[in-house]
Amino acid sequence: MYRSHTCGELRPEHIGTTVTLSGWVQKSRDLGGMTFIDLRDRYGITQLAFNMDENAEVCEAARKLGREFVIQATGEVIERSSKNMNIPTGEIEIKVANIKLLNGSKLPPFTIEDNTDGGEELRMQYRYLDLRRKPVQEKLRLRNKVSLETRKYLDSQDFLDVETPVLIKSTPEGARDFVVPSRMNEGQFYALPQSPQTFKQLLMVSGFDRYYQIVKCFRDEDLRADRQPEFTQIDCEMAFVEQEDVLETFEGMIKHLFREVRGVELEEKFPRMDYAEAMERYGSDKPDIRFGMEFVNLNSVAQGKGFSIFDNAEVVLGINAEQCAVYTRKQLDKLTDWVRRPQIGAKGLVYVKCNEDGSFKSSVDKFYSQEDLAEWAKLANAKPGDLLLVLSGDLNTTRKQMNELRLYMGDELGLRNPNVFKPLWVVDFPLLEWDEETERYHAMHHPFTSPKPEDEHLIDTEPGKVRANAYDLAMNGVELGGGSIRIHDRALQSRMFDLLGFSKEEAEAQFGFLMSAFEYGAPPHGGLAFGLDRLVATMGGSESIRDYIAFPKNNSGRDVMIDAPSPLDADQLNELGITLK
Repeated sequence: MYRSHTCGELRPEHIGTTVTLSGWVQKSRDLGGMTFIDLRDRYGITQLAFNMDENAEVCEAARKLGREFVIQATGEVIERSSKNMNIPTGEIEIKVANIKLLNGSKLPPFTIEDNTDGGEELRMQYRYLDLRRKPVQEKLRLRNKVSLETRKYLDSQDFLDVETPVLIKSTPEGARDFVVPSRMNEGQFYALPQSPQTFKQLLMVSGFDRYYQIVKCFRDEDLRADRQPEFTQIDCEMAFVEQEDVLETFEGMIKHLFREVRGVELEEKFPRMDYAEAMERYGSDKPDIRFGMEFVNLNSVAQGKGFSIFDNAEVVLGINAEQCAVYTRKQLDKLTDWVRRPQIGAKGLVYVKCNEDGSFKSSVDKFYSQEDLAEWAKLANAKPGDLLLVLSGDLNTTRKQMNELRLYMGDELGLRNPNVFKPLWVVDFPLLEWDEETERYHAMHHPFTSPKPEDEHLIDTEPGKVRANAYDLAMNGVELGGGSIRIHDRALQSRMFDLLGFSKEEAEAQFGFLMSAFEYGAPPHGGLAFGLDRLVATMGGSESIRDYIAFPKNNSGRDVMIDAPSPLDADQLNELGITLK
């Protein structure tokens, strides 16, 4: 028996008992006649005590142990004279009678403690060591709890967990596919699924009614803090449902998860907002509604005054940063530099300080009178002490830039508390978006999203005005999940493929199996998929999903620990019939 207890469970009631613990040496302290070792496993830390006067041989052996040595220790649980109430085991220690070295260790490349000295790239290279740290383990425990409670909830709602294939056919779903060459079918390729979309629809045709899967998905796209080339979805589908049924079911799931995992009661009814309204008020289809600072359209008061930058703009947008008129010129210059960064791309920033005496100070004073600026302040509901920040340009670009500025100011002013959770359903997305480069429409979600029934008559005449039967759940500026009511009629699906520029032959080659299935009694159906990684990161108050993935990739899509991706040797390439350019 390697251990009778873990390093996190002993308490004062165990005093007087003999126990055996196993784990890693967190740190040791040699005080001459006494040596103390903090022994760690995934459950916690227990202090081991060695007394030179009572057991010199064991104490000498303890002094030779280095960080991360794996040891076994047997001894009596005693009351700790110098208690540490910061850890659960801090009232006791083990008076060690016997110690056994199970394995030595090289000196770790960084300290394996809550606050480590290792940079991210180094910790990812030695991720197996980073995973020993308590903060990292707690994040993975949170993920485990969310997965467990998700299964409990969906099982209670009669959903069946059904696995779908990982080697599938390449289909256009928005991002690039990862492809896998087939040795047995030379010159042909599988693709890794971006989602199980077509399979879950086929399960509805099959009569399974309610399906879910916590499933790996793969997208070959540019990476950032909330993206990975492989990620995990809570993928769900339901038959004989309308949008309201789906939203109620999964609103219930999110409430259940926050209640059971975080002990947080979310509001009784999640608010809803049309996509168009979300873009107008926040410039984002996943707005952070923990704070205000909503967009104000200043066209009516800012244009026509001789300031060409505003006069030639499609839109002039402002936000009101309350009680920020105290910002210095240096702070305002820093803000201007921030919006000019390539990632944001603004040409400049206009400000208006609403002074306490009722006057105004602006970077465009020469073009606008005090009366003009008072009109700006009135539109923005700005009071003395507030600061207006203004951007201009074409509509879509300026909205995106102002959204980034709003979030930045929210961070600067401490308005984005990670322990406050504000969900929002965003509904009525456009069905299609126009791509200037290809000069054709693309599906905003995917080709199987159904249009709003009341907008179907616009498909052939004004497709850009058709709204989708689609919905996203946003929280704290993060898209947690999204879905739609699907097309279940072959004729309507054919119209969609025509609209998206598929020829009859292309549509048949790509999706013939699904179109054929629709001819055998496909029920009305719809679903939703949550990004498990994003959901857990949001619940944990983090922006990066990497912290909640055991072995994540870096921004270049590399696993620096195992050095992947890597080249194939010539024999493997020959066997696959592949020649590299």
